[in-house]
Parts: sequence; structure tokens; C-alpha cells
Amino acid sequence: MSENIGIIGGGLLGLSLAHRLRKQGHRITLLEAADHVGGMAAPWQLGDVTWDQFYHVILLSDSYTHELLKELNLTDEFVGVETKTGFYTDGRFHSMSNSLEFLKFPPLGLLSKFRLGLTIMRASRISDWHAMEQLDCVGWLQKWSGKRTVEKIWRPLLKAKLGDSHSEASAAFIWATIQRMYAARRSGLKKELFGYVRGGYGRIVGTFVAHMQQEGIELRTSAEVEQVSSSAVGPVVRLKNGESLQFDRVICTVAPPLAAKMLDLNQQERERLQGIHYQGIVCASVLLDRPLNPYYVTNLTDDWVPFTGVIEMSALVDRAEYGGKCLVYLPKYVAPDDAIFNESDESIRKRFSEALEKMYPDFATNTVHAFQVARLRHVFPIPVKNYSTLVPPLQTSLPGVYLVNSANIVNGTLNVNETLQLAAKATATIKSNQHAQAAV
Repeated sequence: MSENIGIIGGGLLGLSLAHRLRKQGHRITLLEAADHVGGMAAPWQLGDVTWDQFYHVILLSDSYTHELLKELNLTDEFVGVETKTGFYTDGRFHSMSNSLEFLKFPPLGLLSKFRLGLTIMRASRISDWHAMEQLDCVGWLQKWSGKRTVEKIWRPLLKAKLGDSHSEASAAFIWATIQRMYAARRSGLKKELFGYVRGGYGRIVGTFVAHMQQEGIELRTSAEVEQVSSSAVGPVVRLKNGESLQFDRVICTVAPPLAAKMLDLNQQERERLQGIHYQGIVCASVLLDRPLNPYYVTNLTDDWVPFTGVIEMSALVDRAEYGGKCLVYLPKYVAPDDAIFNESDESIRKRFSEALEKMYPDFATNTVHAFQVARLRHVFPIPVKNYSTLVPPLQTSLPGVYLVNSANIVNGTLNVNETLQLAAKATATIKSNQHAQAAV
């Protein structure tokens, strides 16, 4: 039975849900508060270059992403690259891109390296993530890697992603991270390549939007939702401009703390949503004359650095995409209420540039063509112990209203492939619920 379905949120999750539900024959209206769709995958203008606001990578083993590329006829535009990984620790750079470099890695002794390798191998072979989410992450790592490796490697990496909340994380977080890196081997591929689509995610999103418009999906931008409530004939969505829209079903894809304010839920549901603590990101994009170093990812273990990693996109992406220039991302993962969200771009630029000058002797501010800061307060939930028991069901107490967002990713890390997989699973669940209600 065809239904009139409204989807709130125009990120890749909302776009994928709209696309999948449209293929089932439903009429779809997608509502996005911003003046563009794409969410974290949206592009922006950085100097004379158009590229992604936030950094992304596509792995060979990202099956749902490659499925979408195939559907959009973009498979031939995928470029896979072997990249290098670096560490900045105790004021020095070290490459850890192969087994030999791992064995030579100065910050750790031979026994610590052996235990670190054993830890990664152990996590890659665990299949029951439920058992891992019952364990403390730092405690599990210390058991397998030892205290020195935790303090020199693991804890700084956890803090880089989870900030002060890293001590609350379960071992499922590190398990999911390692599982994704080993996905290529489990799928039979000889090695894992990192990759991108020519034109970046802006090209993917633009092609996806054109495809959806041809399907007859209505995409409405600058359509900020104020409230979702129920009525005798189905959910009602009220926009901040005063307009009210009637649907048979509504799917909300915003983060739980925001959904708690938007949806007309009971007190118990609101408290459950508000209890899911999120991590945000402030990410600087820097366009340079020349590369900083040859590493795609530089992991930082020195606490004084004001950002939590260095992502050298020019080590992955052909510099022709950037007009011969180099693009570097400087992310900092923080709590949604961190003061950096209110800090000016100029202040962040000054602090981050001073750190770059200290880390890279060849860096000079006059080589910077553009410096812009993207901010997002709600990116992914803190994966605390027994997190899966805290996740609310897709169907809310409001008849016909579903909540699907990054909080529903319980056995993985947030990335585009996990987002597209979530859309596939949620669509199947919603279809199943539709059939069950029709049978009543």
C-alpha cells in the first residue's frame, strides 16, 4: 500500500531512506532545515576549491557505499590508493605504515609492540560484539596491550575521538574500529585501499539528488521543523514558518537530544533520548601550497596540540582536484557544550596555525590559501558500556512516527557505509511494521 511519508533531515541517512522508500512505491517529502542537503557529506567552497566540509574516505570493503555508487553510475569514478599512516609523539613524527616500520617504532619497546599487535589481532577475530560492549575499553586494552602502550598509544587515540568521555567507552568502540580496518581481509580482498570519488562527496550527493528528483521525491530545503505531533489521521509536522504538513508516516533522522525537543513524546521517552550523550566536532579545512608530510592520517599523542588529528587529503586525493594545492583537515572532537563552538574562526586559526608551525618547521602561514571552520555539535553517541540496551526503538509512542539516526549504530563506528547500512535495515523494519499493521 502506497503511503505519504515525510522524512526529517537531508543528510545521507535521510536521502537513502527517501530513495529506498520511494522504490517501494511511497510518496516521499524530505524536509531539511539547511539551504542544502548532504549533512556531513555536503561540500563547500574553500578558496577557489569546492570539496567536502568534513573528511571522508571510502574503503574497498564498504559494500553499501559501493552499491550506491553503482546505482548512480559512479563506480568508474572511484579511485583507490595505498596510503601511509604517521604518529606524532614526544615531538617527533614516526611512520607506521607497514610491518617493518611497526617493528622500528621508537616509542614502544619490543614487548609492547608484540602486545599491541596481539591486541589488534585479538580484536579482529572477535565476532560477538555484545560481549565487548560489556567491558571497559581502557581496561580491556590495558589487559592485552599493557599500561605503557595504553598511555603512549591507546589513551591518546581514544581521547582524540572521545575527549574526556573516553573513560566511559566500552571495548566495543575499539573492536568496531579494528573490524572495519580488517573488513577487506575478511571479504577476500588482498588488501584494503582507501579511496574517493572524483569530485568528492559533493559529486555523489549532487548525482544522488538528481536521481531522486527523477524518481519524483520532493526535496524541500530551508524547511526547519518545529514540532511533530499526532492526529486522528496521522502524524502532523509543523514547520517554523507556520506551515503544517500531514503524513501517513514520519521518519525523523536528527540526533536524539534534538529529537527530544522536536517530537511530542511522553516524559519517559524524552528522558531516554536526552540520556544519550553525543560527541561533536569542530573541523578546520586548510588549503596549502604544499603538503605537510606524506601521511594520510597523522595520529597525535602529545596533549598540547589543540586539534586531535591531521588528515592530509592530498596524500589520498589527486592534487588536480584542488587545482594543484593541498588540502588538510584539522579535526577536534569535543562535547556539544564545549567552548570552542563559540570561538571565532580567527581565534581557532591562530591557535591551530601556531601548533602547525611548532610541529612542521617548513609550515608558514603565508602558504595558506584558505582556512575555514566547520562545526557540528551532534555527530555520534558516546559508546558507553551496554550501549545497545540504551538505544530507543525505531518506532516511537507517536503513531506512525519513527526515529532513525546515528544512535542506532550499535556495533560499528560512524561513517558513510554504516549510515547507508542503517538506512537499509531501518527501511526493512518500517516495511515489516507496515505489513503487520495492515494485517490487524
